[in-house]
Amino acid sequence: MSLLADARTLLQLARGSGSRGSHAERLQAFYRPQAAHYDAFRERLLHGREDLIRRLAPPAGATVVELGGGTGRNLEYFGARLASFARIEVVDLCPALLEQARRRCARWPGVAAAIEADATDYRPARAVDYVYFSYALTMIPDWRAALDNALGMLRPGGLLGAVDFYAAPDGRHAGWASGGSLARAFWRRWFRHDGVHLDPGHLPYLLERTEPLCCEQRHAAVAYLPGLRVPYYLFIGRKRAA
Repeated sequence: MSLLADARTLLQLARGSGSRGSHAERLQAFYRPQAAHYDAFRERLLHGREDLIRRLAPPAGATVVELGGGTGRNLEYFGARLASFARIEVVDLCPALLEQARRRCARWPGVAAAIEADATDYRPARAVDYVYFSYALTMIPDWRAALDNALGMLRPGGLLGAVDFYAAPDGRHAGWASGGSLARAFWRRWFRHDGVHLDPGHLPYLLERTEPLCCEQRHAAVAYLPGLRVPYYLFIGRKRAA
């Protein structure tokens, strides 16, 4: 990615996401100027996505939905396996990002589809085997409704995956990596400016609503912020039988 493209993206980030209009309108206004460069810049920021796809490992014939899938970049992490799926849908609310996703989906006609819809209420035609979120829950105002909807579209025994930035609890929650109060405050404020809302409730809710198979809290470097490491988590859970 060129320094000029980086500068344009950083300028948009500095301007922030704004507060006017609906959630969909704010997404479009924020991402439209940077959609063409979105993936190149986020490669250095959105860690753990390839690892999540590798661990989900859908087999041939699987049906898969990514909620809040943006540009569809994660499709490429499936590699040659993607062509063997029965169907994979990338669902997002932002037309500018979906334009990029549709270009990607065209590589797998009849298998991959990009759909403009809200992650809190979209339902595919029938129950699916895998649903995942990749840095989407922190951008969905009613993230609990999105997770409930994801579980609603999963068949019993299907897998739910999520990777996202993480706001650690304050230390009163045994077993959680709490981090320092200054670090928690910094990351929450830093991300909130761009419409990303870190919430310590993600992992407890995921653990409550599924049979957990993988739950990891990690830290990763951030482009143009040397010495800082942002917290994120990777989670995979199985939908419990009714």
